[in-house]
Amino acid sequence: MLVERFNLPATLSATPSRRDAETVQFAQAALVSAKQEGLQLAVRARYVALAVIGCLLLVINPAWEQLYYVALLGLFALIGWAQVRVGRVGVSRPELALLFCDLALLTLIIVVPNPFGTAHWPVAMQYHFGNFIYFFVLLAGATLAYSWRTVIAMGTWTAALWMIGMAWVWWTPDRDPALTARIAAAVGSDHRLFAMISPNAIGFHVRIQEIVVFMIVAATLALAVRRSNELLVRHAAVERERGNLARYFSPNVVAELSKQDEPLKQVRTQHAAVLFVDIVGFTAFADARSPQEVVRTLREFHGLMEQEVFRHGGTLDKYLGDGLMATFGTPFAGANDASNALRCAQAMITAADGWNEQRRASGEPPLRVSFGLHYGPVVLGDIGQTCLEFAVIGATVNTASRLEALTRTFDCALVASEDLVSRAKAELGNAAETFQPLMAREPQTIRGIQRPIGIWTQARGSQLADRT
Repeated sequence: MLVERFNLPATLSATPSRRDAETVQFAQAALVSAKQEGLQLAVRARYVALAVIGCLLLVINPAWEQLYYVALLGLFALIGWAQVRVGRVGVSRPELALLFCDLALLTLIIVVPNPFGTAHWPVAMQYHFGNFIYFFVLLAGATLAYSWRTVIAMGTWTAALWMIGMAWVWWTPDRDPALTARIAAAVGSDHRLFAMISPNAIGFHVRIQEIVVFMIVAATLALAVRRSNELLVRHAAVERERGNLARYFSPNVVAELSKQDEPLKQVRTQHAAVLFVDIVGFTAFADARSPQEVVRTLREFHGLMEQEVFRHGGTLDKYLGDGLMATFGTPFAGANDASNALRCAQAMITAADGWNEQRRASGEPPLRVSFGLHYGPVVLGDIGQTCLEFAVIGATVNTASRLEALTRTFDCALVASEDLVSRAKAELGNAAETFQPLMAREPQTIRGIQRPIGIWTQARGSQLADRT
């Protein structure tokens, strides 16, 4: 799991116990959703099965007495509807009671003769029709919505009810002894044949075989249901971790990460654009306000900024107190990394201006936000020994940070290096509107950089308005 391999920014990290609790909660929600979907699917399958069985009964035996069984199919439909109403994750006594009613009703239909039937055969003749197979329909439906324990319970209940039914038939007197006597006379001394065709024969060995096979199938399906639930929980955990990744990487990067095995493990060098964002004078602002107001302000600001990072295909590298660092072209380089970074910074300026307008309207002071951009080679990969962190480091990162600090010198909103602007022009073309707000400046000496680098600046929103 990628989230287990990375130590994502500490400001949003959670302790292991909290992560475990959140995973359990997330999995529980997934199970609730899966249970409701399973119940809905099971009741639809039940309705279809009941319709098919009803038609089958009328085709096999087109007699008025079959309407008795067709009417009883409506009771199964009603039980299915009730199961959807009371179904929930965990032990539900009403739900278990309805499942037992399902099995008891089917046992009653199979074992007890049709009261509207014209034939007066011995009760044991009910076993000669092979109707035990209908229990498998109920068992199959249970696997769609219930836990593996419930499936095992259904197998156990079915075996118990079937044995109770056999005991009742055993104690029921032969309603047509003359018929039994005639068949015995016709068979003669072949007791095995008589046991097979006698209308009063229960066929205990066949009934036991039905129970054993049904229990084997129930146990096998229970294992399949248990495995399915485990996979569901794992899938829920993966989706939660994927959601955590989406807090730091853009959606397209998250999609790419999910397709590859350990794509970030190897340390490598590649070109990327680095963006630093900072609120100027935030320390003085925070000193005069309550912690709650400071945190609320930071959350509003970070929410606006990270939205633009992801919208422009960037990666949120880390929060830096009242600022943040974002990269474009990590973990995978793209064709428009520099231009995406520049457009992202300009969109952030617009978002910050709109945010300040809202602050003025509510009587709060506006906050000045500054941006620094640079493009060049960076080193990226996992750092740390036991607690890994995916890091982007190098001179390009340091330069972008120091360019952001230059905004104080030039009293502007954004400072971008010549390297980034040149790369963005190569990506977009010189005539793109993206470059109109930019103004070329004299090369500047940057601490840690041997030669002066050319820079471009963009004024704050109010300064641009005055200029136009």
